[in-house]
Parts: sequence; structure tokens; C-alpha cells
Amino acid sequence: MSYDVRPWGGAPTAERPARPPRVVAVPVRTRRDVRRFVEFRYRLHRDDPNFVPPLRRDARRLLDRRRNPFFAYGDVGLFIAETRGRVAGRIAAVHNPRHNRVHRTRDGFFGQFECVDDPAVAAALFAAAARWLRHRGLQTMLGPVDFTMNDECGLLVDGFDSPPRVLMPYNPAYYPALLGRCGLEKATDLWTWECATAPLDPRLTRIAEHVRRRDGLTVRPADLRDFDAELARIKRVHDSAWRDNWGFVPMTDAEFTALARRLRRIADPGLIQLVEAGGEPVAVGLGLPDFNQALPAARGRLTTFGVPIGLARLALAARRVDRVRGVLCGVVAEYRRRGLEALLYARVWDAMAAGGYRGGIEMGWTLEDNRAINQSMQALGAVHAKTYRIYRRDL
Repeated sequence: MSYDVRPWGGAPTAERPARPPRVVAVPVRTRRDVRRFVEFRYRLHRDDPNFVPPLRRDARRLLDRRRNPFFAYGDVGLFIAETRGRVAGRIAAVHNPRHNRVHRTRDGFFGQFECVDDPAVAAALFAAAARWLRHRGLQTMLGPVDFTMNDECGLLVDGFDSPPRVLMPYNPAYYPALLGRCGLEKATDLWTWECATAPLDPRLTRIAEHVRRRDGLTVRPADLRDFDAELARIKRVHDSAWRDNWGFVPMTDAEFTALARRLRRIADPGLIQLVEAGGEPVAVGLGLPDFNQALPAARGRLTTFGVPIGLARLALAARRVDRVRGVLCGVVAEYRRRGLEALLYARVWDAMAAGGYRGGIEMGWTLEDNRAINQSMQALGAVHAKTYRIYRRDL
């Protein structure tokens, strides 16, 4: 299937300029197509100082039907837009049946969106994605999402002055206008919060200790030697703590395990704190070293002609990582509003000090209308740093 976008018709005149180059959106079918799809992001953003090039092996793994557990239940259609035979944009149309069963909707998604600053190219991409989704009986298109809300999601609409933290997306400032021209509107906003790693307010530390003693809680760092059991404990808390959030669908065991095994390479056990009551996990605080500080050194590749040049560069750069991203602060429903968040914050802050992370912590994302968690961010002295938007469009 293909889509031609011809915004102007008729022959050129003195008053009307010549028709712009023909834009065609075509499905990705071959290995060469996949390679062009993956490489376009690197070519498009290579001169952007805030772009953090992901490792190409990770970019390919996301699209690999044999290696990405999402494809056990979902489906994706990939498209590239061409002008004069040259890639000018890309998009993924995503069908997530588990999302629709949980939320009783007929939503489709889009993701992997990358585009030159040209409304005609963006229009061709969204037309291709919309037709693919409509063919599967879906009624709305949400995104960007790669490929679930548990993965990278959202379009950056505020906070373009710094690179993204680990596991967060990035896009140029002209993207929101492109989506608006294509009829997409705001569905919800996701916020991140920036906080210095200075010592916490002593009052918060006292509250944390009072909470621990009052409820007879145990707080400990993750034991990565007992990886599978720790993984199960964290997943139980994650599924309970996030179940009421907008768009949330629990990860399958295979998805959670695949993500955890990928992150294990960069994890610092001290930044993963578990709170237990009677031996059962009731809260988790999960931080990760901001590996995005090191990734640019690899330039997207661990090896070049079989030589581990990128790996060596990455290992050297990793020594200079001094920032943290707070990925998760979750408390099971029956233990909420009892101060366990303060306990998690205090222990993670202690771990950051012990680990030499002096560059600050970015926490989130949080939903814009989650008043409780956003107020707790402000109580920590955090400031709203970036805004990522989920868009929607009727099909």
C-alpha cells in the first residue's frame, strides 16, 4: 500500500509555486527496509547536541518479532516516507489487544515517529498508520508509544534545553506543530521533576524513621544475586501501585523479565529499595544511573568492523555518570497515605550520596493530574522539568 500526498494541484503559474516533491509512505517489508527505518533516526538527529543515540542493537531488538515479548500478543506495522527515493520520515502503527481488553476500548497507537520538518511528510506517515489501524477495526489513535505505556512514550513539548534521561524519549521542538497540523490533539501530559541530590530536609528523615518503626517495616536494597525472586517482588508492587493510572496495563512476565535483564547491566542495587511488611513487599523505589550520560560516547555502536571500539568508549564514559533517574516510587494500595514514600525517598537519597551521584535526580514521569504524587515532588524541593504529551486522533 502507498499514499501520495499532493497538497497543491494543477499546473504551476506565476502566482502558484511548482508542486513540491511527491511524498510516498510505504510499508517496511524487507531487511533493507528495516535498516533504513532504524538508520533514519541517527541521520536526522546527528547534529542535535541533545540527541542521545541509542545502541543500534537495542533499536533493532524492539522491532524483532522473535526477541520482543510484545509480539506474543500485539502487532505492529512499520512505514517509511520517501521523497525522491530518500527516507524523510518513519512511523509505527501499533495494535495492543491487551490494552483494549483492560480498558474496554478500541484504541490503536502510533510510535517510532521521526520526521523532517515537512507537514506533507508527516501527513503521509499518519495517513498510512491510520489506514493500518482502521483495517483492524480500531477507532482512535494514541501516541507516541513504543509499543506500550510501560515503554518509552510521549512527545516532548516542553524542556528542549537538555538531553533526555535514561529510558525517556527525545524529539526536536518542531514535532508538536507537525502533529497538530495532522489533526492530533492532547490526550494527557506526563511530567518529569528535577531535584538536587543535596541532603533531604531533616524533617523528612525523621518522618521516614517514624513510619518505619510505627509499622514494623524492613527497608533494604535489592539483592541482584537473587534476581528472579527480587524481580517477582518488584513486579507485584508495580502492578498494584500503578493499576489505577491512565493507560496502565500490567506487563506480562516475559515483558517484565526482558526489561529487567536489559536494565540489570546498568543497575546500582543501592538505588533499588524495597519496603517489606512481614516479609512481603509493600513498596518499591527504583532509581537508575543516568546511562544516557555515557551513551553518546558509543555513537550508537558497540563494535566497528568487529572491533569493540564503542564498548571501550562506553566503559570509559560510564565512569563519569553522576545523575540518576527515579523510574518508580510505588506503594501497594493498602499501604498508601501512611508515609512510605518518605521512607523510600530517604533511603534512595542515602544511596545516591554513598554512590557519588552529585548531578541530581530526575523523577517521573508522573501524570499531570496526579495531585498526590506531584505534591510530594514539590515537597521534596523538585521542580517541574519536562513535559511529554500523549496525543489522540479519531480514526
